[in-house]
Amino acid sequence: MDFLWILTIFVLGLVGSFVSGMLGIGGAIIKFPLLLYVPPLLGFTAFTSHEVSGISAVEVMFASLAGVLAYKNGSLLNKPLIITMGSGVVIGSFIGSFASSSFSETSVNMVYGVLAIIAAVMMFIPKKKVEDQADILFNKPLAFSLAIIVGLASGIVGAGGGFILVPIMLVVLGIPTRVTIASSLAITLLASIGGSIGKISTGQVEWLPTIIMIIASLIAAPIGAKVSKKLNIKILQVFLAILILATAIKIWMDIL
Repeated sequence: MDFLWILTIFVLGLVGSFVSGMLGIGGAIIKFPLLLYVPPLLGFTAFTSHEVSGISAVEVMFASLAGVLAYKNGSLLNKPLIITMGSGVVIGSFIGSFASSSFSETSVNMVYGVLAIIAAVMMFIPKKKVEDQADILFNKPLAFSLAIIVGLASGIVGAGGGFILVPIMLVVLGIPTRVTIASSLAITLLASIGGSIGKISTGQVEWLPTIIMIIASLIAAPIGAKVSKKLNIKILQVFLAILILATAIKIWMDIL
């Protein structure tokens, strides 16, 4: 296999996983378009949307795990939130990942585009000022229901759903920002397990680029998580909002 191709995939994995750890997302929001658009721009054979979703599903599992381990000694991982939303996302992603094999390339991109637009809009909605991490209360039935819906859609595109779970937790459930970032990584990890099983079982995973991306994620995601602890909360929110919006615009420009 061409060394430059391997290096390209590795660098894409480093960039996506660093953002993953920093913003509390599985990284699919940036890795999906990176894998879809960058290789052909550099003269390499393009991945199909199904191949990208398969690579993302498995790699996001490891990126999320690396990010969670970076937070394990702190108080930012909220267990009731992780169990409630994690169980809903696992159910949804398991079903969505199996159903994805019957979707066309355009349909997969459209599902991703819809998710990105929703997430982008939510990130610009004013948040409740809740930064007390000591006693966090949230609507569990609502959280579980929304997690199932997110899981269904994210299972189709091979994402852990973190890029839309984060704005849901911030805007709808009123979870403090730093708790959201840490806990969403754990929820994304659970979601990616269900999604990975579905993608692997239906033969949608290209293993060489997946392994390269996994190695990159184990290096970069913990670094991103450490950087996140030192950055201003507003900077994190604005960065995520811009990232999601730019991706959504690019996806829909290609579809239309």
